[in-house]
Amino acid sequence: MTTIRSFMTDDHRRCDDLFAEAEQAVAKKDFELAQAAFGHFRSAMLAHFAGEENTLFPTFEARTGMSMGPTQVMRMEHVQLRSLMDDGMAALQAGNADDYLGLADTLVIMMQQHNMKEENILYPMCDQHLSDELPAVLERLESELSEE
Repeated sequence: MTTIRSFMTDDHRRCDDLFAEAEQAVAKKDFELAQAAFGHFRSAMLAHFAGEENTLFPTFEARTGMSMGPTQVMRMEHVQLRSLMDDGMAALQAGNADDYLGLADTLVIMMQQHNMKEENILYPMCDQHLSDELPAVLERLESELSEE
């Protein structure tokens, strides 16, 4: 049976793959392709965040009563990641590889740390507390993540 942890972790990997495509384009100095690839990555990430912020986090918070815990930390990190993605896109649009690469380094470190917390702490907690409504939650998440 699919779990929140496995479903959302798979989506993290999909986003990572899209990010890698942007990195490869920048390495080739193909800024048009890099912008397109980074745009796909950014859309996937925003859809992922939306699924968490609109469905997963509120459902978890309603069930556990925990609104100041891990979900609050993840939301704050989403704000930081969105800002880095906006800055990365601006650097690509300006054709500034050095600025982009610096932002990308920060972005990848933050994403790795963020994903580890979600995959090893928050998602297992969600699976545990939302076990009786897992199919419905997964169905909503799947729908939201496919809307990008």
